[in-house]
Amino acid sequence: MDLSTVTRIIPALQRSDLDALGPTVVPLAGGSELFADPRAHLTGLVDLQTFGWPALTITNDYLEIAATCTFTELSRLPMQKGWAAHPLFYQCCTALFGSFKVWNVATIGGNLATALPAGPMITLAVALDAELLIWRGDGTDEIVSARSFVTGNMTNVLGPQDVLRSIHVPLAALQATTAYRKIALSPLGRSGAVLAGRLHADGLFVLTVTAATLHPVQLRYAQVPTADVLADDIGAIDCWFTDAHGAADWRRAMGLLLGEEIRAELAGRCS
Repeated sequence: MDLSTVTRIIPALQRSDLDALGPTVVPLAGGSELFADPRAHLTGLVDLQTFGWPALTITNDYLEIAATCTFTELSRLPMQKGWAAHPLFYQCCTALFGSFKVWNVATIGGNLATALPAGPMITLAVALDAELLIWRGDGTDEIVSARSFVTGNMTNVLGPQDVLRSIHVPLAALQATTAYRKIALSPLGRSGAVLAGRLHADGLFVLTVTAATLHPVQLRYAQVPTADVLADDIGAIDCWFTDAHGAADWRRAMGLLLGEEIRAELAGRCS
């Protein structure tokens, strides 16, 4: 969709170029969501792609994903020795149904910042205990956990002049064994529930519930919980919601079903 009120696009080459951001000037990354709806209040865009940030940076301690990394680039992330969680990257990418054209422009940071409950990069970041680097409009940097970044349906901790710079995934999470489940009301529909589980060598079990809830919910246990304990904790989640992609009671039921499937799968791998 054309943004007919936009009169300027500013290529960001240095951080000071972000000073133009505000209520009527917003960041442009891939634009797959930005151009999806009329936004008559906008007068300008700041193009983040011109920063030229490396899409993926692998170190001995973490994986850094640039906010401008595309779904295509992330889906092709090379396997590294010991990264048992590697399949989760492609699995979460496939939760965004779109043509190769969409995958080639849609960005990881854009998916996070849009903060749709069904955003699969929210699932990925929270499930792997990622930390997000935010460039604040006042010139400071802030690290926030992926768990606390999304605050509700299409709301997050970013202010009008803030930019999500990168996502850091710790090595410990990359080395954990993972399991993934997704369900939607139709084969090509928006996700109604997306859950990811993580099991560490020391027994730590982490379950992340997204898409079915207004914001991500993470449950953590020192050891794999019993089916009853997990069911009680999933049932106690208080932010299930209803929209065109699923009713709250159905989403809760799917959370219970898929959560138990993940628990059983990961428990079986450690037995």
